[in-house]
Amino acid sequence: MSISHIAQTISESATLKLNQTAAAMQAKGEPLIHLGGGEPKSKAPLEALVAVANLLESAEVRYTPAGGILPLKQAIVRYTEEFYGHTVTPANVIASGGAKQSIMVALQAILNPQDELIFTVPYWVSYPEMAKLCAAVPVPVVPKDGSFYPSIRDLESKMGPRTRAVMLNSPNNPSGAMYSEQFIAETVELCEKRDVYLIMDDIYHRLIFDGRQPVSSYKYAKKTGDDSKLIVVNGVSKQYAMTGFRIGWAVANKALIKVMTNIQGHQTSGPSVVMQQAALAALNGPQASVAALRTTLENNRNVMMERLQSFAGVRVTKPDGTFYCFADFSAFDKSSARLADLLLNKVLVAVMPGIEFGMDGYLRLSYCGTIKDITEGIERINWALDPSAPKELYLGDRKLVRDWL
Repeated sequence: MSISHIAQTISESATLKLNQTAAAMQAKGEPLIHLGGGEPKSKAPLEALVAVANLLESAEVRYTPAGGILPLKQAIVRYTEEFYGHTVTPANVIASGGAKQSIMVALQAILNPQDELIFTVPYWVSYPEMAKLCAAVPVPVVPKDGSFYPSIRDLESKMGPRTRAVMLNSPNNPSGAMYSEQFIAETVELCEKRDVYLIMDDIYHRLIFDGRQPVSSYKYAKKTGDDSKLIVVNGVSKQYAMTGFRIGWAVANKALIKVMTNIQGHQTSGPSVVMQQAALAALNGPQASVAALRTTLENNRNVMMERLQSFAGVRVTKPDGTFYCFADFSAFDKSSARLADLLLNKVLVAVMPGIEFGMDGYLRLSYCGTIKDITEGIERINWALDPSAPKELYLGDRKLVRDWL
């Protein structure tokens, strides 16, 4: 079989693969605990579900403009004003089939072959592959101090003549780290100085804990008109627990949005009108569900931190937001893929290996499930890795015998 050179460089999405594996095991009746996912268990807002039902009842499920329906764009304009303090118009907005598509069409619009896309480590698993899909070069930036918080010097040290764009995800998947206001301000200034694009992946920006507030990159931008190279990406998947609805958006200068819309029009003809109506209803409806989800996640994070911090050999930094913590398990196995495989097959706990996020020896653990899943999942992991624990463990009527230590 003959496939393209680009296709040969693209690996399967590790997160989607794990979700598929976990679902298959659960369908077989396995007592699996999924600590690897990024999907809130709360329900989508009722307003979104009613909007879907009403549209389906009307039977008017038709094509929409490639960049999204006007009412949804207007809602995103209001969202940008409320949460970013920045005024835009519908011409500055594209709605896509998830924030992932918004990022992808943005990269296709700005990257040439061999251009460089810079992003910080740890990074979301799709960033390197997205760059490769554009025949561009992914350039990860590792904080020199060993933390999850890069400095502007770390970023600048990786920038060169082929640098075309910088991408930041704050709060960060997988670490939960929220970058400081100073770092965001300095990055905006640096990108404007170097005349490169800055893509802010803000998908978790309303899921921040401990009373902290998100940082608006627009606050520090001197170029905010047609010469702006700032692209802000967001969506309904995380904050409204609407992962399966697949609606995200990007806000950027009008000329770039027009190009992105042209690309999207040839890719998918535009996002589903049903899902757009659901997203519109979520954005325009009561926002209590977002606050409730944030409270639940913060409580879950605290429970997971308590369990992990009492886990001998594990080092973990308290997340500032998101659904995840990124814990250092290298004392047990420096190969995160091997360790994740052991936990899945031996104690039926699904976790994401850190190598997929650019840091081996780490595991991404999600706390967006139930307290029961968090506590029992960590107990199973502890049993699997602690040679002083009893040799046997019962999962219901199933007896496990630890024979790998």
